[in-house]
Amino acid sequence: MINQKEIGIIGSGISGSGAAKLALRNKLNFFMSDYSEIGNDIKELLNKNNIEFEENGHDWERLSGCDEIILSPGISSKKILLKIPNYDSKNIISEIEFASRYTDAKIIAITGTNGKTTTSYLIYHILKSSGLNVGLAGNLGISFSETICQRKYEYYVLEVSSFQLENIKKFKPFISIILNVSNDHLDRYNYSIKEYTRAKFNISSNQDSNDYLIINTMCKHSSQFLSQNKISSQLIHVGSEKNDGKNKIFKEKNIIKSTINNKNVMFNLNEFSLRGDHNVQNSMAAICVSQILNISNDSIKESLKTFQNVPHRLEHFLTIQKVKYVNDSKGTNVNAAYYALESIKGSVIWIAGGVDKGNDYKDLIPLVNQKVKAIICLGIDNSKLIEFFSPYCETIMSTDNIKDAVRNSYRLSEKNDTVLLSPACASFDLFENFEDRGNKFKEEVRKL
Repeated sequence: MINQKEIGIIGSGISGSGAAKLALRNKLNFFMSDYSEIGNDIKELLNKNNIEFEENGHDWERLSGCDEIILSPGISSKKILLKIPNYDSKNIISEIEFASRYTDAKIIAITGTNGKTTTSYLIYHILKSSGLNVGLAGNLGISFSETICQRKYEYYVLEVSSFQLENIKKFKPFISIILNVSNDHLDRYNYSIKEYTRAKFNISSNQDSNDYLIINTMCKHSSQFLSQNKISSQLIHVGSEKNDGKNKIFKEKNIIKSTINNKNVMFNLNEFSLRGDHNVQNSMAAICVSQILNISNDSIKESLKTFQNVPHRLEHFLTIQKVKYVNDSKGTNVNAAYYALESIKGSVIWIAGGVDKGNDYKDLIPLVNQKVKAIICLGIDNSKLIEFFSPYCETIMSTDNIKDAVRNSYRLSEKNDTVLLSPACASFDLFENFEDRGNKFKEEVRKL
């Protein structure tokens, strides 16, 4: 447990406020600092408990005197060390590191560029349906710290980002999953995919031979990292029959085959509620976790049938005049858009755009040629999308208004088409976040 004189919590969002609540519960002395305004709810909590805080700026001298700093994931520790260069980086920790000190539950942690949220919810669904005492938290709207405050669980399913994994010291999942690694957030990692991959693999840095690391061997960046670095945990290979490992799970036609725990088990993909090749990978990872925890195959199969995907992730929410409307607003990078387009049968009117994160769209060309009859670019600056896709799509429109985007997609669509919002870009040019973008999309579609 922490015995420091004072802890600094930088950031008052989901992670920071959760850490504050857990610190209060454990009677720790702390100081909260935020570059922006602190929300009224958390300010009321701090005032009620006589906790000092500052907003709209940081007192770096005060923070430099803190014995430990809990850093919100949106802030890089490199920026902190530029402001207080003599501060020991070992004392800068993430919220998940802090929270893990206050539970002895088994942690199942999921990371990856794409698929984290769906896989986290799927694993949680399987475990909860089987009767396990399990909590769900992390990078999906509720912090690990706050979940610990609410109730004691025997298992925690945590979605964790590379940002959250940067400042772990002893965080040690029983089961770690790296779904995939592709270009995203590279501005945080000196535009180096190797640095980004290493940040993802921090998830296994404290694991030992009693723990498990589930890896998608079809991911070249993960495979390359494994070939160059020693892993202490037990490896389970997802996706390739050719791998020599004893523990593996792979797809053969419409059947998933697993050899985990020296048992040969088969699952029929046609019985899964999730569709698309990317969701095959997500489902295989969830099956691995379930088998490690000795959940019965019948229970796993039933849960895979009954699972309902999360909002804003390939969410087919409405059909109008035999045209499907799919909300994939969480698809904020090229890979996510690829998976979304790949999963849809028939012609697509694709709504894309937003804040480009240095995207390279070339991998989307075959799918655009094959499926996309029109692209509606939704953003303040759509020039890059228009210039890139003009040779491959005859109909391209540009708008900075979600209502116009929906109306135009309705006008262009025909029977059996799909209107897909899968932006491949961040949302903050026109919207508060991807949820706001997805909700406004659904609102406008329902007005048709």
